[in-house]
Amino acid sequence: MKAFSTARHVAGGLFNALAELGSVRMTPPRDMRAAAHRLAGALGTVARAHDLQVTIRGEVPRSVALIVSNHVSYLDPLVVLPICPALPVAKGEVASWPIVGPIGTALGTMFVRRDDPMSRARVLRRIHDLLACGVPVLNFAEGTTTRGTSVGPFWRGGFGVAQRLGVPVVPVVIRYRDPEMAWCDGATFFPHYLRTAGQRRIEVAVVFGSPMHARTGETPEAMAARTRGVISHLLDLTWWTDAGLRAQLSSPRPDPVLPPSRIT
Repeated sequence: MKAFSTARHVAGGLFNALAELGSVRMTPPRDMRAAAHRLAGALGTVARAHDLQVTIRGEVPRSVALIVSNHVSYLDPLVVLPICPALPVAKGEVASWPIVGPIGTALGTMFVRRDDPMSRARVLRRIHDLLACGVPVLNFAEGTTTRGTSVGPFWRGGFGVAQRLGVPVVPVVIRYRDPEMAWCDGATFFPHYLRTAGQRRIEVAVVFGSPMHARTGETPEAMAARTRGVISHLLDLTWWTDAGLRAQLSSPRPDPVLPPSRIT
């Protein structure tokens, strides 16, 4: 049964990804807003091929925003973007992945090498241009994946851009029912993906917090810390039980529960 699930999910995901790659080469999107919706549709198709079951809590943003989420797995964009079309920031090496890299490049994904100041500067300019044109941006501000039980340090970059443009930051929490969905600690992609594809279905919760606006005099570092604190707080209030998802959407704490710990 597991072998059948693996084969079905891998074949379905590959077929849909190849179909989108061919389509985007034949008919590129007319602008970046169209690219975001095109990417959302493509990822939604791949998500369905892998039997992702997404439970949504909170109000999904429908206007321009910097969407900031914790980062657990390569599945995260498949969870968030079909619900909330946006153009994502991804780590630089993803650009060289077969199929995924060309599709992402063609549809406006921003690839950043976080250890390269020039790469970070180019991506920040791109984030500015997109937000200024009304295109939402998805940023995994930790810059890496974690086990999904806590929130790692945030890079400050996109927060300063959002502040200058007066664009809200929307905090998002992703929590998988099965902790083994986390891709971190140096795990090799292909063996992990085969185990993931072997699941009959993948249950995941996505929680959208209230939009956050910069406070008077607030630095990008402070806003990054405040957002990280809200996401950490929402993560603590979101968990899976035998009965299903439990998510308490209380008001965010007025002060950051975690201090800024990365300046870049």
